[in-house]
Amino acid sequence: MAEKIRTLKSEEIVDKRICELGACISRDYEGKQVHLICVLKGGVFFMCELAKRITVPVTMDFMSVSSYGDDTKSSGVVKIVKDLDEPLEGRDVLIVEDIIDSGRTLSYLIEMLHKRNPASIRLCTLLDKPERRVREVKVDYVGFNIPDEFVVGYGLDYAQKYRNLPYIGVVEEAE
Repeated sequence: MAEKIRTLKSEEIVDKRICELGACISRDYEGKQVHLICVLKGGVFFMCELAKRITVPVTMDFMSVSSYGDDTKSSGVVKIVKDLDEPLEGRDVLIVEDIIDSGRTLSYLIEMLHKRNPASIRLCTLLDKPERRVREVKVDYVGFNIPDEFVVGYGLDYAQKYRNLPYIGVVEEAE
């Protein structure tokens, strides 16, 4: 079955919002260094663009967790595929995510990372679907609240396709 992609947020709108988030994060971390943790694979596009717009010193690390597989709905089972390379103790951590919907993955991840004694942990997401929450998570920086539709582009995929779209689109079944 083929898919059709409908534009939800244009490239220009996404870029403008990332600039605003970068400015806000820079103000909040003024005088500090922020350690960005990218949740792979989807978060990498967003984190790279966001990091370029943060004016305070930035370090980065990457981790990969999975709760989807090749489906459009979260399985509810969180699996760490790749852990961090560096310790978090004493660092101001900002988790950078592409999308938060059920909250299961981030709830688990935040709880796990708190045990590594960072100075602080905040959460930044490009897209948020608060109406889908099963587990409550505090999201400090939100690019866009979006409706409960399956989205792709800007790092988000459908069975590993469409990550490279420079905008946020909605997957629709082609007729």
